[in-house]
Amino acid sequence: MANSSILSQERGRIMIKFADLIDQNAEELAALDCMNGGKLFTFSKHGEIPEGANTLRYYAGAADKIHGETLKMSRALHGYTLREPIGVVGVIIPWNFPTTMFFLKVSPALAAGCTIIIKPAEQTPLSALYYAHLAKLAGIPDGVLNVITGFGHTAGAAISSHMDIDKVSFTGSTEVGRLVMQASASSNLKPVSLELGGKSPLLIFNDADVDTAVDLALFAIFFNKGEICVAGSRVFVQEGIYDEFVKKAAEKAKSWVVGDPFDPHVQQGPQVDKKQFEKILKYIEYGKSEGATLLTGGKPCGEKGYFIEPTIFTDVKEDMKIVQDEIFGPVMSLMKFKTVEEAIEKANNTRYGLAAGIVTKDLNLANTLSRSIRAGMIWINCYIAFDRDCPYGGYKMSGFGRDSGLQALEQYLQTKAVVTPLHNSPWL
Repeated sequence: MANSSILSQERGRIMIKFADLIDQNAEELAALDCMNGGKLFTFSKHGEIPEGANTLRYYAGAADKIHGETLKMSRALHGYTLREPIGVVGVIIPWNFPTTMFFLKVSPALAAGCTIIIKPAEQTPLSALYYAHLAKLAGIPDGVLNVITGFGHTAGAAISSHMDIDKVSFTGSTEVGRLVMQASASSNLKPVSLELGGKSPLLIFNDADVDTAVDLALFAIFFNKGEICVAGSRVFVQEGIYDEFVKKAAEKAKSWVVGDPFDPHVQQGPQVDKKQFEKILKYIEYGKSEGATLLTGGKPCGEKGYFIEPTIFTDVKEDMKIVQDEIFGPVMSLMKFKTVEEAIEKANNTRYGLAAGIVTKDLNLANTLSRSIRAGMIWINCYIAFDRDCPYGGYKMSGFGRDSGLQALEQYLQTKAVVTPLHNSPWL
């Protein structure tokens, strides 16, 4: 049965039932993401899994509110628009937030009336398979939500190039995003939305409370072991508080607790796999060889597992690999600036444009900066402050299209115009 043939209010009801089943199975789902990806169990159980369910509920409420417009035509014609499901949606998601990414894509696509083929990352397929099981229990018809496991160069490539898939939504690296676009262009020109890499700046000004700013900066880069697209990996601190910030950041980073992700006292679990572990360590070596000063961290943590110490570099130059490239790990590049103009220039000196953070008590300054930085998400005196009602996506090589918010529905809908003549109408 096609999803679009189900009454919109019935789609919403089934989605809410799906969300309720997720809540009932939150502990098992959190354990799957923890074992698969090294995510913190406590955060998954009380944060990511419930938020996935609530994202479903948010879009369930929109399912029966999708409608077109009556048009004011310029001559004797009656015109209106229909908002139709785009059709079969191929979804390819990464391993760093398997539950969040699953529902950021699936929820609006279901609400719009689409059918979905979703490929989870090969590193973290378990929760996606469990969600498929729960979807069936909730009453989603067979063939509407399909989970296919496999590798990117086979399963992902098949989705991107398939002639019967009408749309692809991809979250992952910029390099693979290019391949998805190429496959679309060489097949049926299916529309593509891409949420790609980032090298996000965090700007901290002299008027900031230093302790608060340090806590925010550490959270921005070490949360989820740095495996997050919006990681605040480039931290710029104004010269008046720079020395104090460096001292306090080093002290607090050394007390950051790395270990078993099932332990509720642990702040950082292992990197997702050996490949990512070795990539991060390689970039740390790049930082040292290019002349940056290793303030703290920089080594594997313990003798077993893919754990890495929270790492901070100072004396960093903007042309270094650790500043230019997305590392996707717990590695901060800490730099100094003098003027507002310099801060804006440094923030924008990247091929990416996913997010940015601003820490200041000056609202006028914050407003100026938020309009000057080329990024899709600007956080003022906060960081990683996502919400299901807030659109999220990038500028430049961080991609295009938006997840979250009602705006996300647009990428799963087509607009059709319908026109018929008006004969003997008393008014136009």
